[in-house]
Amino acid sequence: MLVGSHLDSQPYGGRYDGQLGVLTALEAVEAVAESDAEPDRPLEVVNWTNEEGTRFQPSMMGSSGYVGYEDVESLLAATDRDGAVVADELERIGYDGDAPCEPPDAGVHSYLELHVEQGPTLDDRDLSVAVVDGVYGMSWLRITVEGQADHAGPTPMHARQDALAAATDAISEITRLPGRLSADAVATVGEVSAEPNSVNVIPARATFTVDLRSYDDDVVDRGVQRIEAEVAAACERHGVEAAVDHVSRHHSMAFSDRVSAAADRAIEATGVEATHLVSGAGHDAQHLQTLTDAGMLFVPSVDGRTHSEAEFTEWADCVAGARVFANATLELATE
Repeated sequence: MLVGSHLDSQPYGGRYDGQLGVLTALEAVEAVAESDAEPDRPLEVVNWTNEEGTRFQPSMMGSSGYVGYEDVESLLAATDRDGAVVADELERIGYDGDAPCEPPDAGVHSYLELHVEQGPTLDDRDLSVAVVDGVYGMSWLRITVEGQADHAGPTPMHARQDALAAATDAISEITRLPGRLSADAVATVGEVSAEPNSVNVIPARATFTVDLRSYDDDVVDRGVQRIEAEVAAACERHGVEAAVDHVSRHHSMAFSDRVSAAADRAIEATGVEATHLVSGAGHDAQHLQTLTDAGMLFVPSVDGRTHSEAEFTEWADCVAGARVFANATLELATE
């Protein structure tokens, strides 16, 4: 049985997202080892590489390689904006182990992960734990708009091929798109850059990313088509061209009923106030569900804040989540 999460974070990110799950897994395994319990199968703690996908894409890199969703050699060859290679960077920090990135011959019985909610629901409802029923589908796009650099002064507005103007035109439409797709759809433009990035030069190139999510995969697919259409329309209005790179696509999924039931029994045994939720964020556990029975627990994020230095989870909620996690882990390891 595998338990764990990830340690990598976001730029100026918090210290709970992923880290709390790894520490909770370590604590749970230690608690089982110190008890009189005799699990029927080995318990292993895992720290997945590059869950966030901030510096290197795709996200959830370690778990996707482990289950075969992505080719390990291709993942190791991925580069960041400065050309640094994943394999070289893992070697530089001493993380390039010699064990194969694949499940053991005996297989994986189950997987359980604890994570901060990264949303306001538990905090708003004053609950300590949630069993996660499933994860939203997600598409990441990188869009590059090509225009023509020119002087910002003498060039009249009607004669410009302004890549950034076209990009911002498209971005404005894209951020309004979710309301026309579904009640749960969300779209985020998280990265924007312009070249040559000079105050008195009309931008020749603009690049931006789009993160589109919904629990309905048809909504995500329709949303991607609408985004491509909005980009094409903006480019036509501004006399420029664009290329859309489909960086990654993760489909929505539901977690194992067996693992969720074990979590529910652990909640009842510990007396923790809890509920069930669907996750709008992607997690390594969704890849493990393609390999075995997987599940997740959430603990609250105060004010719903995450991916920032303000990220915080109350100690009492950390402990409550750990108690539920340890009990569910023990049941799954001995059933």
